[in-house]
Amino acid sequence: MEQTKTQNLIKNSSDGVRDLTQGSPYSVILSFAFPFFVSQVFQQLYNVVDSLIVGRFLGTTALAAVSTSGTLIFMIVSFFEGAAMGGSVVIARYFGAKDETKVHRAIHTAVTLALVMSVFMTAFGVLFTPQILRWMNTDPEVLPEAISYFRTIFAGCIGLVVYNMGRSVMVAVGDSKRPLYYLIFSALTNIVLDYLFVGVFGWGVWSAAFATIISQSLSAVFCIGHLMQKGHVYTLSLSKLGFDMPLLWETIKYGMPSGIQNSVIGFANVIVLSQINSFGTFAMAASVRMRR
Repeated sequence: MEQTKTQNLIKNSSDGVRDLTQGSPYSVILSFAFPFFVSQVFQQLYNVVDSLIVGRFLGTTALAAVSTSGTLIFMIVSFFEGAAMGGSVVIARYFGAKDETKVHRAIHTAVTLALVMSVFMTAFGVLFTPQILRWMNTDPEVLPEAISYFRTIFAGCIGLVVYNMGRSVMVAVGDSKRPLYYLIFSALTNIVLDYLFVGVFGWGVWSAAFATIISQSLSAVFCIGHLMQKGHVYTLSLSKLGFDMPLLWETIKYGMPSGIQNSVIGFANVIVLSQINSFGTFAMAASVRMRR
């Protein structure tokens, strides 16, 4: 009965859910994978835009602050993108098996895990940001603005974490396009808010980070709002949030190695940037210009 119900939900839905075992393998893989490539471009726009606008309106010191923080943020984003794959793998497994009960439990477990991780990361980041930046040899002249930028990002990291987990849920049921649309809207919103906060209001380097977390939170709200719509195979209910321990273990088992693997390049960039930072503010600002 449950299998039939799930099949009907897939068949009758117009919400992007797609059975990837149907149709030409070449066209299915291409149409499913292409949004991932585009997403990587737009994901990087956040820090690139912050750097461009901050460097233009606030000067070299502010640009150096964004440069230092941006490398750490890239590493964190890479980790959470990889970690979210754990939820996607578990959900896709039971979605393919037509086990609707475990699909629902896996989704609620994954979203709960994302919320817990975001709380932990916020507390960790706000508390340890100054020490992390000192370990990276951040110039004392740059340090105050770098701390304000990075702490603001950490304070709103729930948007980043929840978006990536919501995206993983939709990808698990065959919908890779809708998360891309949300990300594009979010990235364009970030451009407008960056220019408004920094260029028009002149609020300082922290406001560029504030624009980023507002934009990322919008994409997270869109994801959760879509997942909460009734009648879908993946319908999310806030009252049912919680951990199913066996499914939680599966999610962590698949997600942690993927997250660590994803963040290796980011970690290497942090090490390289730490050496560049030792040459002072102008070298830090020059490094972000070279990366662009």
